[in-house]
Amino acid sequence: MTPPRAPVTTVLLPVERLHVDAACEGLYQPLHRDRIDEAVADLRASRASAILMSVGYCTRHGAARVASLVREFPRVPAVALLTDMDDLTPQAVLTLGRCGVRALVDVRRPSGWRELRALLLSDRAAEIDREASALVSLDLAQGPAECRRFFEVLFASASRVSTVRALCRELGAVPSTLMSRFFRARLPAPKRYLAMARLIRAARLLENPGLSIADAANHLDYSSPQSFGRHVRTLLRVTAGDFRERYDGAAMISRFRADLVLPYLATLRRFNPLGTLAAASTPRGRGGRRAGGAFRGYSAEPSPRTGTSTGGDDPQARRVAERSRADS
Repeated sequence: MTPPRAPVTTVLLPVERLHVDAACEGLYQPLHRDRIDEAVADLRASRASAILMSVGYCTRHGAARVASLVREFPRVPAVALLTDMDDLTPQAVLTLGRCGVRALVDVRRPSGWRELRALLLSDRAAEIDREASALVSLDLAQGPAECRRFFEVLFASASRVSTVRALCRELGAVPSTLMSRFFRARLPAPKRYLAMARLIRAARLLENPGLSIADAANHLDYSSPQSFGRHVRTLLRVTAGDFRERYDGAAMISRFRADLVLPYLATLRRFNPLGTLAAASTPRGRGGRRAGGAFRGYSAEPSPRTGTSTGGDDPQARRVAERSRADS
């Protein structure tokens, strides 16, 4: 069954509506309104996921109501559309910026319409990242804050991060240390968590019937549609076409939790992937050794030779971390 298109409320000049309808065909359902108050009613009724407003409309009718709208709905993406210029346009653009509108798309050039589509898609896909992060945070409510932070950064970075090394830059962690800690805890590798998080976003994008698999692959910075297809086959054992038919964003969140979170809850609820608190809070047993064998050897102490965290003195863990560097 074809999923419904996400609604976007618009406040545009009549001549602009036809162009927006063409640009959004198959991706969104534009809800054209004549006044800002009508758009506010849509947002209050949760009928729209974003608002698109014309700079020309604000030039003619003033921007005071726009400022109120942005204040009332700060989490709803507001995008200004520039289709023409006159003497009042620069002042209107500055006023919109002061009102809190942070995105302006100039569609006087052909690439502007592509930018508009990409911007709305990014806003739409970000919703599924927040939903996934919230659900996993509930699963790990009894776990360390650093473990929850790993998943928050994982989902927040899924749109622009494709390697463990890049993810570690977002986390402020050393790649070999992070991978060693996951290995010691007998958890799936960080690379698998990252790959599945990217597929959650891909599934949300592909809910749009007007978006091709190639479009989604390009939007998520895969090198090619073929690369995206290989990625899907490796992780889920299905083709890209089957992936689109079987999984929407919600189904991929369920798959992520079923494969990577729920089977490992007992471990994740006492797992500190970043190591910033473990050394100080883990009790020591007799002989000065840390209690809790599953996490023995985790260390936030810097190596005297490298100045970086070693992840413990286990030679096997070090070998695994060294082999995993190629994956990052």
